[in-house]
Amino acid sequence: MEVLSTLIHNMLHSSAAGTVGVMGILTYLGVIIIAALYRIREGMNEAKHH
Repeated sequence: MEVLSTLIHNMLHSSAAGTVGVMGILTYLGVIIIAALYRIREGMNEAKHH
């Protein structure tokens, strides 16, 4: 959590390119988390069918 806090804090003091980069990192992290939750849910549903 401290890493995200530092990343966002440094983004506020960065250039436009740095801000866009941080937004890209956060978007990518969100996609990874959503994909992981989806796969976990699918695995749980598949386990119920067996």
